[in-house]
Amino acid sequence: MTVNHDLSPPPVRTVQDYIDERPEWSDTTPVSTTPMTAVQWRIWWLAAIGKFFEGYVVFSTGVALPLINWEFSLSSYQAGLVGAAPLAGILIGASALGGLADTLGRRLVFIVEMVIFAAFLIAIAFAPSLPVLIICLFGMGIALGADYPTAHIIITESIPSSVRGRLILSAFGFQAIGALFGVICGHLILTAQPDLTAWRLMYGLVAVPAIAVAIGRLFLPESAHWLMSRDRIDQAQQAIRRLLSRDPPYPTTFALRQFEGGPSPHHHEKGYRGLFNARVRRATILASVPWLLQDLATYGIGIFTPTIIASAIGKAPEDARNVAELVHNDILATKGAALLDFILIIGIICAILLADRVGRIKLQVWGFLGCAAGLAIAASSACFSGNTELVLIAIGFVLFNFMTNVGPNAQTYLLAGEVFPIHLRGRGAGFAASVGKIGAVATAFLFPVLLSDLGRTPTLSILVVCALLGALITWLYRIDTRGADLEKLHAELRDD
Repeated sequence: MTVNHDLSPPPVRTVQDYIDERPEWSDTTPVSTTPMTAVQWRIWWLAAIGKFFEGYVVFSTGVALPLINWEFSLSSYQAGLVGAAPLAGILIGASALGGLADTLGRRLVFIVEMVIFAAFLIAIAFAPSLPVLIICLFGMGIALGADYPTAHIIITESIPSSVRGRLILSAFGFQAIGALFGVICGHLILTAQPDLTAWRLMYGLVAVPAIAVAIGRLFLPESAHWLMSRDRIDQAQQAIRRLLSRDPPYPTTFALRQFEGGPSPHHHEKGYRGLFNARVRRATILASVPWLLQDLATYGIGIFTPTIIASAIGKAPEDARNVAELVHNDILATKGAALLDFILIIGIICAILLADRVGRIKLQVWGFLGCAAGLAIAASSACFSGNTELVLIAIGFVLFNFMTNVGPNAQTYLLAGEVFPIHLRGRGAGFAASVGKIGAVATAFLFPVLLSDLGRTPTLSILVVCALLGALITWLYRIDTRGADLEKLHAELRDD
């Protein structure tokens, strides 16, 4: 492999041109992929672990909720508040803090959000009352919400276009790993400590690694894309040099320029109103509305799977006669939830393999349709009893969990960080995540109420309709970002 050491002045290029540059073999044959640097991999790992934390704490709520319910004697509405609190925090944090990434920079928000997350985890573990617990869960959610756009963006703006889909979805896949790990840890903790305080350890266990991740993020460079959007060219050149540090070095010199088709940093439309102008509105709808519709189902099913399984086998939390029986029932339900969460991981692996081949839009459309089919099967289970009922629930939830992670759960996250121009990327991705979490909050709060008042079949049937709408809107407002240089893509969209 060779690198051009020509002493002539270096060509003036955009940030993405340098990131996408490939070395050549001695016969001038280009290398098939752009090798990732150590710094690029470090950014990816520190972002991926943040998604792991989110999956762990949000989905382990389903394991912890029966214990919290018993300790604080929760009504169905209070149980809904506990489930909805972290998701409401994500809703606020994604826009309020995530949007700051466009103003203060990607790196600063990336660090601060993890510090806030660790602090609230510790507070949750020692929460003395229900109001304090809800406040702390909400604060933890704010930190997770900030991580939604920031983690995606910091990866997007640091890696080659050719592998962007695979690597972003690989990082996002750690949410599913975290969900499975949270359920497994919940099972182990319940087994080792079968009492009401076990739920506190489930949350507190994550605080130490969260602090370590916050420290690791201190040593990352700022996004050169963001620095260029602020017209800070000298700092951008320092950042890109750190990002692309290799041995042997290439490129050997850097000379950055703004992308010719991009907007001047002095003429950016300010604030969130930029998301609704004629050039960006289509991206805003594509990024946010399908996310809202898929979160209605994903979080309702994800959080309350243990409850649904326990009810189907006649072991609902409210039927427990004492703490020992409650813990035993929770362990049984957790085993079933762990199996279903494993399907999420298989789904995200398929999404990683297919996103840059099949494309985001096709996967999202077919994923929504598959989710609708799975939910319809699960809804039909109420017409049966015994083993048949359990089998239909299992088949429906397995199909749903697989298709949601192949499709909308993965692709909405991926698209939200790609379809917006750089100067609006933090606000756009944050807004989309917030809109999505409106669905998550609604389903976390209303799902136990609807299950109690309407029953399983009407509740799941509502989610079937939402999935079908998600497929339709995705297709009507589609934007193909597969393998695209995002700077050029946004210039082309503006010219259309």
